[in-house]
Amino acid sequence: MFSFKGLKHTQFTCLLIGSLLMGCQSANDLTPFETNNPLRSARAQAVTLSEGFEVGSSSPKTAYDVAPTGSSGGDNVTLQAKSWNVYDAVIGNLSGDKKVGSWSARIRNTGKITMLFDVTSGASTVTVKHATYGTDAASQWGLWYSTNGGSSWTQSGTNITTTASLQTQIFTLNVSGSVRLEVRKVSGSTNRINIDDLVINDYAGGGDPPPTATGKKFLFDASKRENAGNADWQIDADGTESVPTYTGGTTTETRAQRYPTPSYTGITSSTPETYWKGGMSAWAVELVKRGNLVESLPNGTAITYGNASNVQDLSNYDVFVVIEPNRLFTASEKTAIMNFVSNGGGLMMIADHTAPSLTGTDPNGYLPSDRDGDGADSPRVWNDLMSNNGINNNRPFGFTVDYVDIDEQPTTKVYTGSNTNAQKVLNGVAGTSSKLAFYAGTSATLYPTNNTTVQGLFWRTSSTVGSTSGVMALLSTYGSGRIVFVGDSSPSDDGTGDTGDNLFNGWSGDAPSGYTSHPALHINASLWLAKLQ
Repeated sequence: MFSFKGLKHTQFTCLLIGSLLMGCQSANDLTPFETNNPLRSARAQAVTLSEGFEVGSSSPKTAYDVAPTGSSGGDNVTLQAKSWNVYDAVIGNLSGDKKVGSWSARIRNTGKITMLFDVTSGASTVTVKHATYGTDAASQWGLWYSTNGGSSWTQSGTNITTTASLQTQIFTLNVSGSVRLEVRKVSGSTNRINIDDLVINDYAGGGDPPPTATGKKFLFDASKRENAGNADWQIDADGTESVPTYTGGTTTETRAQRYPTPSYTGITSSTPETYWKGGMSAWAVELVKRGNLVESLPNGTAITYGNASNVQDLSNYDVFVVIEPNRLFTASEKTAIMNFVSNGGGLMMIADHTAPSLTGTDPNGYLPSDRDGDGADSPRVWNDLMSNNGINNNRPFGFTVDYVDIDEQPTTKVYTGSNTNAQKVLNGVAGTSSKLAFYAGTSATLYPTNNTTVQGLFWRTSSTVGSTSGVMALLSTYGSGRIVFVGDSSPSDDGTGDTGDNLFNGWSGDAPSGYTSHPALHINASLWLAKLQ
């Protein structure tokens, strides 16, 4: 989805979702969704500390600790039976205090709030809500951690600047064993800040999903430069976490981590997609809400099938989601993908626009989408898989990807026949998909003589429903596995992600598509691929 990144669609309405709002719940506050969700017991294990500074009818700390009032070393207070030191800070509930519930911590000068106890299962991630108090000017603060009972401290990440509205900051520690935290205000003099809802997710198992979690497993590929250039086709790697970077063409990109942060176990039925900050986070969050598991295959990780030494071998997953790959699969990777599908796996194939040639000027005005400049874009990657895999090189899935650059805003030419699989994808448990909008995508040509199961789902407005050309989305089966193809990444782009990219909300903010068609198509397709419907 190249020109969807601001190149030519000025009439598209961009509804950016900018807030990151995360609620904190106790085990006694679980919603009916959580009670019935197989992830509920895992969630209780993963969150080892959730401090919202809710202190009842009166504050245990009402005075600051620097002259002319207060002590020189702060005061110890008890919160949820745990001891904290609060220095040059108070716990307040005034109208100027930014807070989630009734109370939050308020810090001035270079005050701090310190845990006087350890959590013993480590810390994978820590989330903290923060804002300026009232109309005070911005200040900076930071998070420190100690693994030796407070004898020495290490800062996690960099200093954070407060804003007028309550925001959530995510820190990735990945520290095992005993750990305690300290929030320090480091600038801004007497300007005050509010701190609320400090949550620690444990590091048991190095961040692996708890063994009590169940559900189908979805692996989102991030190994083929899916976030190169102006794309961000991954579920979480937002640049605020301490994860490696790599060069994708001419840009430096954040390398997706295997497990998105914060922990998926913190997701409830009301969690916004901004809980994770990738261009595909809405898709992934919705899958988790439905009881499934999601991971990323990081850049630099090989795609394998049947390799017991690879913890992310495709045999460990039900569905492989690949959104606009920008690098060709290697020979062994193509073999792995074909065997994965043939033996029962689900493959979600998403492409983008292109031109007959990657060089020179196309007479139709078509543009390739080779974001990292290696000589391959997603249509070529997919056609190479289906024609040069060493197992079945004769259109094994029953289609080829066209080398075109098309817009459809939107098409209503949708399949209405009796194909059971098509009806599950178009009218499944996630709702009805009746429209599909492309903003610089590509189409496919069907070859049912090569695979009789191939079935078109949407066609271009200039095409005929049921024809073999101009197909925008389709499904087929191969061996015991299932395939879904969509010719553009625009419909699954949720508009949030890398702040350095120009993203648009085609997931739920694309008014011409009817707001529900794009999520319904992708979620229904995901569940069908996982053999859940």
